[in-house]
Amino acid sequence: MDGDSLLTQETEVDLRKDITGSKTKLLRSFRIVLCITGSIAAFKAPDLARELMRHGADVFVVMTRPSTRIIHPNLMEWATGNRVVTGLTGKIEHVQLAGKSTTAAHLVLIAPSTANTVSKIAAGIDDNPVTAVASVALGCKIPVVIAPGMHEPMYSNPFVLDAVRKLKETGVHFVDPVLAENKAKLAPIQKIVDEVISVLSPKSMEGLNLLVTAGPTIEQIDPVRIITNPSSGKMGMAIANEALHRGAEVTLVYGPGSEKPDYSAKVVRVKSTEEMMDAVNTTLRNRYHDVIIAAAAPADFSAQRPMREKLSSRGRKSLTLELTPTPKIISVARKTSPKSLLVAFKAEYSVNDKDLELRARTIIGESGADLVVANDIGRKDSGFGSETSTVLLVRAAGNVSRIRLTTKKVIASRLLDEVSKMLKRRS
Repeated sequence: MDGDSLLTQETEVDLRKDITGSKTKLLRSFRIVLCITGSIAAFKAPDLARELMRHGADVFVVMTRPSTRIIHPNLMEWATGNRVVTGLTGKIEHVQLAGKSTTAAHLVLIAPSTANTVSKIAAGIDDNPVTAVASVALGCKIPVVIAPGMHEPMYSNPFVLDAVRKLKETGVHFVDPVLAENKAKLAPIQKIVDEVISVLSPKSMEGLNLLVTAGPTIEQIDPVRIITNPSSGKMGMAIANEALHRGAEVTLVYGPGSEKPDYSAKVVRVKSTEEMMDAVNTTLRNRYHDVIIAAAAPADFSAQRPMREKLSSRGRKSLTLELTPTPKIISVARKTSPKSLLVAFKAEYSVNDKDLELRARTIIGESGADLVVANDIGRKDSGFGSETSTVLLVRAAGNVSRIRLTTKKVIASRLLDEVSKMLKRRS
């Protein structure tokens, strides 16, 4: 390591950083210190650093000596585009990175963390670059996130668990490991990144309770055949995740979609439309929710008489199936919680914006929704399961705005911006 400051930015374009912000700008302008210790899970550190960068972060790496025997510092310098600290010198690197300075990091992430590191930090010991950075960060009230990775018996050691408890009580954030195969494995990279984003995101929705529905539902024709649609749950999941990052408490009522729910949400899994309706109704009766966002795509019809046994196709030239409409979940939600701000979704196929708005206003009239997010799934790059969409925000108050083709994460962010404005006007 050379140079007077670890945080001095190079003037020329650094191709190692060309991925910065390629996914989202949620960590834009944030400096994150990634501390790596001697867990075998250190091999995942380059991927973790790059994923943080894809959300806009500038990542600086600090390594213990044992970790350098698992991955080389040159790899981490390539991954981040920044010099790597492997020892403390007269340049007081730990103070540069986490001290009281205008250029100090916004967050310290220790991933993976060994039992040794957790215990030392809890005891106030700072005898290596990582524990020294943690010590300074805690003293300067810089957020610290720890993601342990070790053998399970070490994690279950009562003294280690006591150290974890002490650190949590001090305000340190933990991303719990996955207990499997006699190991406390480092949490999935996306879970760690989500925690970092959540800690650093402005808590504009702190204190609010949100209920979000997501994914499709399925209706049985017989024990092996179903009526459903190709909804993946991506839009509802993006909304739930964004709300969590903004500090809201989120209950996610989720049908059998393909997306994995955020680890911080309270998730209620359902299959049928009736199950989703019952879950929404029960959730709203048990606790007041400030906002209800019905982003799910529940099946509109169910078999009037589902077969108890598998329907045989032998000898049949045709089959008549009698369908009956399923209940409208948003209407039930409005009746159960009349004071909640209600956001409905309306998907149409191959219609123009004028017709799309008219159909959205029909939903407003029928359900009493305050806002409808309407989209045409027949448009290119806007169908079920896509990463992008084009939507209209149709307000009960009358005005309409259009969000042009963009990612569902961006749509989720702009939708919650609008929800926050509507709540503010109410208050």
